Amino acid sequence: MPDGSSTAHLYRPKLITTLLEGYSLDSLRHDLVAGLTVAVVALPLSMAIAVASGVTPERGLFTAIVGGFLVSALGGSRYQIGGPAGAFIVLVAATTAQFGIEGLVLTVMVSGVMLTLIGASGLGSLIRYIPHPVTVGFTCGIAVTILASQLRDLGGITLSGAEPGPLLPKLAALGHALPTLSGSALAIGIGTSALIFALRAWRPAWPGMLIAITLASVAAVLLHLPVETIGTRFGEIPHGLPVPHLPEFSSSLLLQILPAALSFTLLGGVESLLSAKVGDSMTGRKHRSNMELVAQGIANMASALFGGISVTGTIARTATNIRAGARSPLSGMMHAGFLLAFMVVAAPLASYIPLAALAGVLVVVCWYMAEKEEFLRLVKDWRSALVLIPTLAVTLLKDLTFGIIAGCILAAIFARLGNPQKAEDA
Repeated sequence: MPDGSSTAHLYRPKLITTLLEGYSLDSLRHDLVAGLTVAVVALPLSMAIAVASGVTPERGLFTAIVGGFLVSALGGSRYQIGGPAGAFIVLVAATTAQFGIEGLVLTVMVSGVMLTLIGASGLGSLIRYIPHPVTVGFTCGIAVTILASQLRDLGGITLSGAEPGPLLPKLAALGHALPTLSGSALAIGIGTSALIFALRAWRPAWPGMLIAITLASVAAVLLHLPVETIGTRFGEIPHGLPVPHLPEFSSSLLLQILPAALSFTLLGGVESLLSAKVGDSMTGRKHRSNMELVAQGIANMASALFGGISVTGTIARTATNIRAGARSPLSGMMHAGFLLAFMVVAAPLASYIPLAALAGVLVVVCWYMAEKEEFLRLVKDWRSALVLIPTLAVTLLKDLTFGIIAGCILAAIFARLGNPQKAEDA
């Protein structure tokens, strides 16, 4: 099975490789269909992730358009789709709360520089050696954390103060504010999730998220439901990309955001290469891990210039791209072009989208993000469980970076303790 260790043309983008192999009109047709399909999925998802991350919805679209285009144009995978990812919601929200939008954009830019350097130095291949129980543990932890972050909008709950960041205080605050729950918002949120699940089961080829978001918006308008929307919280979405500009920074701010930038870099590298490996397993191809990280780094720097958030390879959108018949990285570039066209033409309509519906979309994302079957399989083996459970616990109670570090340390300790026994058995 492909492991991302392709050694041919390590620093040649796969776009160049596919074009040199010959690109036919039939391939173009397949890429156009795949690009449109992925754009339809990415449109509501990019806005939902941005809102959940504590920034305005258009920043998610900027990220998908600019970052998604460059990930495909420069990356080391034929099918990778880049954009804002659910795994980053917690990190982006915490960084925004601590340093503001300018601090967040600077963090994204610095992490882009780091990713580029890691890929250019040839260290990208090392990321794939992170133990499997660690990746499953922190992925499940992220899913639970994101789900908790969506409970307020899902139920239209009104808090007396700011929503706490840590999981347990957040749940406590939401519990105290439960009497403010809005039946209309809850119905919209649960209905959106239920419809997406139903469409995935009965009509998997249909764009379930877009259909559910559209119907929720129409219902909210026609029934005059008292629910908060993108328009009431954020105003109208702009009709295009902003003028690129460098974020404001100082040496003191740069030092303060470095730990967050390191977390963005670690998660971005892991998430992107995991997504590329999923693409490999679905197609029998091999991605170029170092070129992929270079592309991710450049995409993050460009996203920051346009006011976007962090960019990474996204497993769900990459899988959708492959299933839709993509033939080359041009499908990902076209997906970005379609998103820009949607933004230019239909930006005013986004104002009517209920925030509860976006929360319902992310409930579905969390369900599929958590590797439930793999978690149950790993927890049955005590060696894996001793790495998996602490990684999950530290991710939930502290943060993602500490969860990864704790899991890797435990895995290394157990591997070290296991070697003498293997030698003795031999």
